[in-house]
Amino acid sequence: MNKLIRKVFSTNSSNWAALPIRLAAGGVFLAHGAQKLFGAWGGHGLQGTAGFFEGTLHMKPGILWASLAAGGEFFGGVAILLGLATRFFGLVTTIIMATAIYTVHNSAFFLANNGMEYALVLMLASFALVISGGGAFSADSLIARKSNAG
Repeated sequence: MNKLIRKVFSTNSSNWAALPIRLAAGGVFLAHGAQKLFGAWGGHGLQGTAGFFEGTLHMKPGILWASLAAGGEFFGGVAILLGLATRFFGLVTTIIMATAIYTVHNSAFFLANNGMEYALVLMLASFALVISGGGAFSADSLIARKSNAG
């Protein structure tokens, strides 16, 4: 296994601290991505999200940016829940949340309507996973063990 791939899947199998972060952040990202992609849980679906990105955020073409955000959140959420390529998908969701803070939540902080604190916590949780990897009870841990054994 080459060095880059080994680094992406590397993790400390005795680190249990990543598990609750993965479960919380992964679940939230999966749900938010499903809202954007499929209209689940009162979301607007991909076309509605694309319209918001293009019309309100001036991110053109809206369908491209909406697809990247929705796909990154949904598939990143699934991967983070499983602890699969946790560092990579943690970076993906960190970038998505940094973009959300900059484009949507940049005018408000705590206790304000549409504040950035929620996106900020998700961004920092994602970044913590970039640093730590998937930890114990993760697909990364299984992959790392198999690559070290073979």
